[in-house]
Amino acid sequence: MAGGKQSPRQKMINLMYLIFIAMLAMNMSKEVLSAFGLMNEKLSVANEKATEQNDKAYESLAKKAVEQAKQYGEAKEKTDALKAEADEFYGYLEDLKGKMTSDVKDKKDYETMDKSKFLDEYFFVNGTITPKGKEFVSKMDEFRKTAIEVLGETDLAGTVNERFNTNPVTNKDKIKISWLNYHYEGFPLIASLTKLTQIQADVKATESDALSTLLKGELESAVSMTNYDAMVVFDKNAYYPGEKLSGKIVLGKNDPNLTAEKVIINGKDWPEDKIKAGQVILDGPAGSVGDRDIKGSFFFKENDSLIEIPITGGYSVIPRPNEAVISADKMNAVYRGLANPMTISMPGVPSNKVSASATGLRKIKGDSYIMTPGKGNEVTIRVTGKLPSGKPVTSNKKFRIKDIPPAVGAVRGQYGTVSMPKGSVGNVSVGALLPDFLFDLKLKVSSFKIKVPGQPAVPVTGTRMSSRAKAAIAKARRGDVINIFDIKATVVGSGAPVKRVVGVGIKITN
Repeated sequence: MAGGKQSPRQKMINLMYLIFIAMLAMNMSKEVLSAFGLMNEKLSVANEKATEQNDKAYESLAKKAVEQAKQYGEAKEKTDALKAEADEFYGYLEDLKGKMTSDVKDKKDYETMDKSKFLDEYFFVNGTITPKGKEFVSKMDEFRKTAIEVLGETDLAGTVNERFNTNPVTNKDKIKISWLNYHYEGFPLIASLTKLTQIQADVKATESDALSTLLKGELESAVSMTNYDAMVVFDKNAYYPGEKLSGKIVLGKNDPNLTAEKVIINGKDWPEDKIKAGQVILDGPAGSVGDRDIKGSFFFKENDSLIEIPITGGYSVIPRPNEAVISADKMNAVYRGLANPMTISMPGVPSNKVSASATGLRKIKGDSYIMTPGKGNEVTIRVTGKLPSGKPVTSNKKFRIKDIPPAVGAVRGQYGTVSMPKGSVGNVSVGALLPDFLFDLKLKVSSFKIKVPGQPAVPVTGTRMSSRAKAAIAKARRGDVINIFDIKATVVGSGAPVKRVVGVGIKITN
């Protein structure tokens, strides 16, 4: 490549060297064009997902605005305005992208999208911006303006302003040129196409950010309603049979950080240790039979004064009931062969003045009993209590007697059809389970049968595979389902038999 007279051979070498450099440059350009195309594809997919997520958020807000118009009406109006502007701008960009590629036969052949002619003629003419170019910038400005109006004075407004800024830009030669010239004049078609897709992504991100901003903080707290309690307020606290019920349900804000300076109830200052976490704890004797008033005041400090909030309420003290309350701790029935825990009491009567009797019933202590039913379909428990007046009161309650439900066979703690290698089947232990049963029972398997496809069933005693069973297993092939059935099991502790155990299958994986 040096100066001076060169031989024909040297000239040929120099020429090939120049051709080689040119080929490298061409390959590099094609790689860049392909990279823009792949980026455009990923942005397009992301925009579709963002559209789905934003639509769900809009639907959720619309539903809440219908349910609670005062709370969410304003937020919905703002986001509706933003959505309308976003849809219009997004659609405009999509239409422009369609025009740009209308003459491109293969929309995936990005290496052919290396010309800048379309936008150079669409946006510019004789060094000036065309009406179409001005329309593009105007639509971007309109969207930015609408988004900032919706967001108000928030940190996100600054981000939106940067995303859609169309101010003049200083180029590498330190010369200020228009935003449109800087970004879209002289660029390959695929590069400009990707830039438009990125603007669409910014539109979707702005919608998402706006929805989040409007629904977070105080608005988000209101959406969840976690700071409110529903309180039932009756006109009185005791009613006779057939009497009309009257009252109301109100929402009250529950603020655990709000503590009263002072509380007076029925003329007495309430102790400080009973005033905490936004509540006043009522604690004391109910009094004699009759209606009782609760009147007083909350006092809260606000600036330099105390704000008084009246307390008005009441309750009724009624005579003690004379019927027994009997309930099974875990169910509305008792199970044969099991120790069923029960609580038996009579309101107003001490546990030492209450007695209960039934076949299979025994007292543990206090009001705790154990019922172990035997034969039959139901059992009647008879309860007798002695009131303070000395008068006896008797009450009866019937319970259904049920058998233990069918169990399921299991290997490795799994039931149904379990997949495992053939080499592991011979080492498994067969068990039985009672999934979703109210009692946490352990079952003991005493025997079972195993059936390998193409082989006779083999009976097995215990929980482990016998030598005969292992020999049959060795003949199983991949995809075979080995059935374990006719499983016999009892309840550990009581020895009660389980009437039926559903079999378990093992699918051979190799």
